Amino acid sequence: MTAVAARASAPARAAPLDVAAVRAEFPVLAGTMNGRPLVYLDSAATSQKPHGVIDRVARFYASENANIHRGVYRLSADATAAYDDARRRVAQFLGAGAPEEIVFTRGTTEGINIVAQSWARPLLRPGDEIVLTTLEHHSNIVPWQLVAAQTGARIRVAPITDAGEVEADAVAALLTDRTRLVALAHVSNALGTILPVTRIAELAHAAGAVVLVDGAQAAPHLPVDLRTLGCDFFVCSGHKMLGPTGIGVLWGRAALLDAMPPWQGGGDMIETVSFDGSTWAPLPAKFEAGTPHIAGAVGFGAAVEYLERVGLEAIGAHEHALLAHATARIGALPGVRLIGTAPAKAAVLSFVMDGVHPHDIGTILDAEGICIRAGQHCAQPLMQRLGVPATARASFAFYNTVDEVDALAAGLLRVREVFG
Repeated sequence: MTAVAARASAPARAAPLDVAAVRAEFPVLAGTMNGRPLVYLDSAATSQKPHGVIDRVARFYASENANIHRGVYRLSADATAAYDDARRRVAQFLGAGAPEEIVFTRGTTEGINIVAQSWARPLLRPGDEIVLTTLEHHSNIVPWQLVAAQTGARIRVAPITDAGEVEADAVAALLTDRTRLVALAHVSNALGTILPVTRIAELAHAAGAVVLVDGAQAAPHLPVDLRTLGCDFFVCSGHKMLGPTGIGVLWGRAALLDAMPPWQGGGDMIETVSFDGSTWAPLPAKFEAGTPHIAGAVGFGAAVEYLERVGLEAIGAHEHALLAHATARIGALPGVRLIGTAPAKAAVLSFVMDGVHPHDIGTILDAEGICIRAGQHCAQPLMQRLGVPATARASFAFYNTVDEVDALAAGLLRVREVFG
């Protein structure tokens, strides 16, 4: 995955990244696949993990493991402190107003479903409208379809340009006095398009709507400041941010979260319980029923600390350079057509090759030790709009190198040889 490829210029100038030193911190990158040096170009699906994250999770299980918020003994207190510190670190990284606005979830998908069922379902009435965009991930489509069926609301979809852009005016044209929610990606997982979320949020708020931003593909690579981004809900996943799988974040404005009923019931999300009824714990515990993924949260905290130490400016500059190089190299190959050419892009390169299915491209590259994603990328409506059954997708991270981009180009020439 990715960094800023700004509309008119590269990201802010930063000290050059020592990529060799960075790669030494990611043990999997020193490995091989099918007898070849591993070239991992699938970070939009999940990022690799540095030693610091791996070691932090291992240390928690080795010396701190206990359930949180339940024990008066020292080990439980230490585990609770580590969990709470992770929340504080994530809140700081995202620019949240307070740690209590950060709800730990299993990931982006769960965060969206919480908003759909706890905020939208009680609120929406027949004829109310939810506005999405054509390039959304299924995780930002299906939950809204479910809640629309439950409430009688309807979904309206903003179009995209042939280059894969979402124009703010196209969203504005759909806003009415029945619009209750605008839900959109910050960065497209399939194309890398960076959406004008702040401008769209302004338009949506002027129409009286609430805004949810799917930040799964943005949070590891773009500076995110929730105090200025303009949205009301923001979701992201730890595993795309160098952290463990099964952990993520739902951020919401405190007033909205306070007014929402719990999504799940159980231990730790209650204040009082009797057979006559129960009352709820304050934020964020109200939305964290049961024993959470404590080690995952601790690892997530270590991941954002690592990202801050490397620096998003340095990450952005390096990934911008990778994207520019890959766009030139891959786009010049015979029979290759790039899919998604918006001027504002993150380092995701989707493409098709004449006469070759993307799955075949992926299979041949696998034999060369190269990992890419091939398919519809959980974005079937987008593929239909673009008129392709699927694409091959290379997604870059700051631990990738120009040599790996060149290896991808050489691998695609090998694909061309095989298929003639």
